[in-house]
Amino acid sequence: MTIQTTRLSDPAVRAFVTAVDNHDREGFTALLAPGATMADDGSDRDLADWTDREIFSSNGHLEVDNESAGGRTVIARYRNDTWGEMRTRWTFTVDDDGRISRFETGQA
Repeated sequence: MTIQTTRLSDPAVRAFVTAVDNHDREGFTALLAPGATMADDGSDRDLADWTDREIFSSNGHLEVDNESAGGRTVIARYRNDTWGEMRTRWTFTVDDDGRISRFETGQA
């Protein structure tokens, strides 16, 4: 069963999912700490290039099925126009100021 985005526990993760689903590149960028990093399937990627290709240029969308680690790890059905839908895990590191300094994703 999908968790409504408004019910996600962690405010930064909730804002991340909202920005992805609304294709809000500006809002997404504002969530990231300076020098933020990310990994996909265990490999570090260029954050700007990856998010452009995998989220914003391909209509990325997240439907969260469950959360753990205080809401900083989610299992979600992720889909975009390039790859279709897949079951994914997203893990977030959130700084004290509430901004995301790293996220890791991959197939779950």
